[in-house]
Amino acid sequence: MAKEHYKYNPESLSYDVVKHGVKYYASRMLMHLSVGVVLGVGFFFAYLYFFDSPEEKQLKRDKHDLLVQYDLMNKKLTQIEEVLEDVHMRDENIYRVIYEADSIPTSIRKAGFGGINRYESLESMSNSDMVIATAKRLDVIAKELYVQSVSFDEIIDLAKRNDELIKCIPAIMPLNNRDLSRTASGWGWRIHPIYKIKKFHEGMDFSAPTGTEIYATGDGVVTTVQTSFSGYGKHVKIDHGFGYTSIYAHMSKFNVKPGQKVKRGDVIGFVGSTGTSTAPHLHYEVMVKGKKVNPQLYYFQEDLAPDEYDRMVEISTNTNKTFD
Repeated sequence: MAKEHYKYNPESLSYDVVKHGVKYYASRMLMHLSVGVVLGVGFFFAYLYFFDSPEEKQLKRDKHDLLVQYDLMNKKLTQIEEVLEDVHMRDENIYRVIYEADSIPTSIRKAGFGGINRYESLESMSNSDMVIATAKRLDVIAKELYVQSVSFDEIIDLAKRNDELIKCIPAIMPLNNRDLSRTASGWGWRIHPIYKIKKFHEGMDFSAPTGTEIYATGDGVVTTVQTSFSGYGKHVKIDHGFGYTSIYAHMSKFNVKPGQKVKRGDVIGFVGSTGTSTAPHLHYEVMVKGKKVNPQLYYFQEDLAPDEYDRMVEISTNTNKTFD
């Protein structure tokens, strides 16, 4: 039975029974329903805020797994970079040294990528910084692998031409000097015989009688047969390929022509005293990639015993005057 409600009547000074109609009960029901809806919505959003749905839980697990995989991948990339760096070091300090190939600059080995933003499509991803950083590392490694592959192709080509290279290196003395008696002066600072000043001597001098045979020190092509009244005088230049060039100066007579192919040991001319010279001798130079080097470093095909080679070096490095 519904509870009765009373209302005070000031006229009769008594309480009258209040009778409610349908509108009252409808408004009461609507009020309770509104409160229920508000509470329900509040609990719903509170649940969403504090508790994950099964899909969200799965997404979080997937994200965690991806982050773990990225971490593992970056560790493997670090290992690959270390191995690749070791290969670079071997290439530069062993293979290219053996075949005297030009070094590959670091700026080329580790060159970046210019132009448009290659990673623009990744910028909208969550954890885009990590994804882009990893993509950049992969691109750099791919570029380094390509450069290294080209480098190995070059080294392989040089290895295949190794026999030709050995024949072309200027690896003997340019005249008969078995007893070393013709070794006059070598690479280094000397007193110039004419100018009487200290001057760097960029070659070796061999004293010998006029007309002594001069040999090509390696296979190659004669590029210069020239006569000058000063400097080298009558001289011959041979391009041996592989970056090697040799010069034979102060000749009395030529035995070759420009463009002629020669073999190691071929007679290319004869000792003289032409140009800036004070006595019959041969001034001999070796250049590697355009830079003059000490010729005695290349006498590895001479039939000299170790003590004889040391004696030749000792003679050539004394501070006596040169002939030119």
